[in-house]
Amino acid sequence: MKTNLYWIFLFLFTFINCKQESKHKDYAIAIHGGAGAILRKEMSAEKEKEYMSALNNALDIGEKILKEGGTAMKAVEQVIIFLEDNPLFNAGKGAVFTNKGEHELDASIMDGQTAQAGAVGGVRVIKNPIRLARLVMEKSPHVFLIARGAETFGIVNGLDTVSNDWFDTEFRKKTWIKALEAEAKDSLGKLGMKYVNADSKFGTVGCVALDLKGHLAAGTSSGGMTNKRWGRIGDAPIIGAGTYAEDGVAAVSCTGHGEYFIRNVVAYDLIARMKYGTATLAQASHEIIHEKLKSLGGDGGLIAVDHAGNIELCFNSIGMYRGWAKAGKREVKIFK
Repeated sequence: MKTNLYWIFLFLFTFINCKQESKHKDYAIAIHGGAGAILRKEMSAEKEKEYMSALNNALDIGEKILKEGGTAMKAVEQVIIFLEDNPLFNAGKGAVFTNKGEHELDASIMDGQTAQAGAVGGVRVIKNPIRLARLVMEKSPHVFLIARGAETFGIVNGLDTVSNDWFDTEFRKKTWIKALEAEAKDSLGKLGMKYVNADSKFGTVGCVALDLKGHLAAGTSSGGMTNKRWGRIGDAPIIGAGTYAEDGVAAVSCTGHGEYFIRNVVAYDLIARMKYGTATLAQASHEIIHEKLKSLGGDGGLIAVDHAGNIELCFNSIGMYRGWAKAGKREVKIFK
């Protein structure tokens, strides 16, 4: 009899404990709409209000999903779809122009629970590149597809397509024309990518999330650099450079001068400092963005959430469109 009671007690204890572990204590979400030379004096009150509204709306979408028990993956994807469709940001509608006057879009997404990831680069007619990235993750044996092949895969699987000029906006066109004019005045510009940058080298949107079951996810989407050429790809679609997520550690999405983020494998570097070292999320973020990257001349930032729901929005540029939310708490900012 005592033996039977022992096993009954053990079963109940294990069942209750497992049930408790299956539900995380709370959710957390963070977003960014790009880092760069964002000056208050150059932004009208009306435009600032538009950005603040867009960031808050994006958080509303993600929070609703997470509050209702939805997955971190779903929250990340839906938030980025919204940001891709918003012409204020350099991703999807509103993406910057290439040297040829076109748009080439990049995106990636990663599931912290399974370590699965999907990425696409240089796509021109897929309306929402983040959807294509998730499709690559879930319905192909690959991680990274590019250009026409990626588009064909998306079309075969029923994704919405648009003409390339659907992504046009007057603001991005004017910025591109200025870059071309500056390039034409300097013969050196014709030999390289001297004028791909200006103040518009940073764009990118991203989202990281922790759901009620304790799972993490991260995603990033970008139109890249203004006036880019030669099929340039930045860090946004590169797993480990611009995006990374691992349950039990953290989820990261980056924005900035992509070449530096690629060379320094920024997203995974943050994970490694926490996983194999003793750094907290805050310490790892600060060391990478304000010390390592800055010392090499790299500008930009990152957003990250760890397995405990701690959030960091860290950048060394003048500003970063950003926001975060937890139950009953929220903050949205643009400037330092």
